[in-house]
Amino acid sequence: MNQLVDSALVNSDPGVVTMWSDIGCPWGTLALHTLTRAADCRGIELTIDHRSFPLELFNHRPTPKPITDAEVVAIAGYVSDLGWRQWSDSAWSFVVTTLPAMEAVQACKDLAVGGLRASTELDRALRHAFYVEHRCISIIPVILDVARSCPLVNHAALEDALRKGRGRAEIFDQWAVAQRPEIVCSPHLITASGLELSNPGAKYQWIGAAETGFPRLNSYDPAWADEVLDSVL
Repeated sequence: MNQLVDSALVNSDPGVVTMWSDIGCPWGTLALHTLTRAADCRGIELTIDHRSFPLELFNHRPTPKPITDAEVVAIAGYVSDLGWRQWSDSAWSFVVTTLPAMEAVQACKDLAVGGLRASTELDRALRHAFYVEHRCISIIPVILDVARSCPLVNHAALEDALRKGRGRAEIFDQWAVAQRPEIVCSPHLITASGLELSNPGAKYQWIGAAETGFPRLNSYDPAWADEVLDSVL
């Protein structure tokens, strides 16, 4: 990827994985879980530069709950250690937008808030809050409460940043980049060494229409994570 060492597309730090995804995308969260688990098994402290692939901006609507529910069931039924469940709270408390959560992740990249590692930590915590704890990460009070569980995040600085609208411009700038042909989908992973993977390891298909049918995960091979880790070491 010599031609792709472009800061708009990928972090040039050889030790950082750039991940384009939406927090509300179960496939992106599966990829993050797989990569993080592989890093933990190696004793590696992995840093990810999260870039936004905002599905609601691409699709001009929130991601329908039936689609998310169906994908969660298909993935969690195949990868048993995720800890995911179908949404257990009331339907009206379901996440209607993930932009505020992704804005907070971007705002964390400011060194005053914590920097890139803090951003990595907050993204992981917000996904856990959504998929495991079933918290509505659309709203700022929940996002800030989740941030309190992240030791690397300066909570007061994050609250101030969100009050001032930090992170919103970055989301829209990244959305513009995500529309380029080099970025395929959520998730899309890139390393400075030239490795690129789109929704890695998963072979699946939708049976029927997206909102009324079901996804079928035919296989999932987590071996791709070792390839990524080898490329950033």
